[in-house]
Amino acid sequence: MTYTVNCSILLTELPLLERPAAAKAAGFDAVEFWWPFDTSVPTDKETTQFETAITDAGVQLTGLNFNAGNMPGGDRGLVSWPARSSEFLDNIDVVAGIGERLGCKAFNALYGNRVDGESAEKQDEIGAENLAAAAAGVASIGGTVLLEPVSGALKYPLLKAQDALDIIAKVRHEAGTENIKLLADFYHLAVNGDDVESVIENHAKDFGHIQIADNPGRGAPGTGTLPLGEWIARSRELGYEGYIGLEYKEPQETAFAWAIREPAIRERAAR
Repeated sequence: MTYTVNCSILLTELPLLERPAAAKAAGFDAVEFWWPFDTSVPTDKETTQFETAITDAGVQLTGLNFNAGNMPGGDRGLVSWPARSSEFLDNIDVVAGIGERLGCKAFNALYGNRVDGESAEKQDEIGAENLAAAAAGVASIGGTVLLEPVSGALKYPLLKAQDALDIIAKVRHEAGTENIKLLADFYHLAVNGDDVESVIENHAKDFGHIQIADNPGRGAPGTGTLPLGEWIARSRELGYEGYIGLEYKEPQETAFAWAIREPAIRERAAR
């Protein structure tokens, strides 16, 4: 089983640029990140430092978020935010450039919170337009835009898988865009009360990416009650072939000491 370490939520005891090497030292060959810069268009020096940290560590960048705003401050994306639409559009070429240089093909576009003073209809129209633009921007490198339901953000409108799938269908209908897919974060779906088993049965073959954390607490697999191993196995049976993103909160010293990883360790040892 191929795991990828989300270095924006794990290994946070270390400076961000040291985390890819720490993931490699922990036995992983792949990493993913939320947007690692303060602005939509970082300096050439900043992007070079980020890319060098990944290549020097000898890991593959498997996923990168578009700029989602001030995440610690509560922002959850710029896609449907009218006042910041231009920032999102400016971000597309930067994201695609990093993806092209590092061989990354998956790009998570957090949709954005509902904004006071703007209608949901207007936000959804802008959101669809921006998602289509993002998909077009990464298409030249074989990239896929991911759309994710999220928990814990009261104004974020995509809570269940169908919410995201409806937006994806809208973009496909209006723009003919095919390279946009659901990011199935099993933690967020479960916390929001979605029927994760049904989502897997109906859509696993079309997942663009899977991420995991246990519940309660968004901790490592095995710290809660979610049947993550079973959900992953069933997704594989139904055709999902991609990475499993590790997007949970756990101190560095215990971050990867969980039973669900044992099959991957045995598989590697047998090679």
